[in-house]
Amino acid sequence: MTTNNELREMSDEQLQATANEAAHTLFRLRFQSQSERLNTPSEMRKNRRLIARIKTIQRQRELAAK
Repeated sequence: MTTNNELREMSDEQLQATANEAAHTLFRLRFQSQSERLNTPSEMRKNRRLIARIKTIQRQRELAAK
């Protein structure tokens, strides 16, 4: 799991790639949860929170650039 400090050190492109990967993983977990039982249901929450952290950092950078 990546920490906030690790996320802040990433470039904008790396952040976007991490967000895309987390969104794809979340999609697969949602699909899996509907078709069968998840082994680790907490993974959905972790991915949602990771996406939220990344979006927050992206927004902070956007506001700082203005």
